[in-house]
Order: sequence, then structure tokens, then C-alpha cells
Amino acid sequence: MADSPPPVPKKNSPGSLARYSEIGFIIPASVLVGLFLGKLADRWLHTQWLYLVGLLVGAVLGFWQMIRMAMGAFKDQK
Repeated sequence: MADSPPPVPKKNSPGSLARYSEIGFIIPASVLVGLFLGKLADRWLHTQWLYLVGLLVGAVLGFWQMIRMAMGAFKDQK
């Protein structure tokens, strides 16, 4: 008997829906975490500008993670 090929996963499965919806939450969550950490650093160091650094770092890291996830999802489709 010949071995049958493994079943092809459905593209509209709940797992793929969860993956794509997670991409939409990454950027706002990372921006908020960066803002929060910047505010904590401002309070600890008695400054007034570190929240902007945290905000920018959070945005950059959020976009970077979103691109990594999108590239991984694109690679999985091939």
C-alpha cells in the first residue's frame, strides 16, 4: 500500500484567524508598554522626556515583531 500524503490544513481555520488577529494587537500593545516603561523611567529619574523614548522604542519593536510574524505567515502559506 502506498503512503497517503498528510492532510493539507485549511486556510480558514481558527488558528490562522488567531494568528492574523494577533498581528493587529502587537503594535498597540508594544506602544503602550513602551509608554508605560518610559513613564516609570521618567518618574524614577525625575525627567520629562523618557516617555517619548519609550513610545518610539515600543513602536519600532511592535512594527519589527509584526513584520516578523507576517513573514512567518507568508512562509507558512508556501
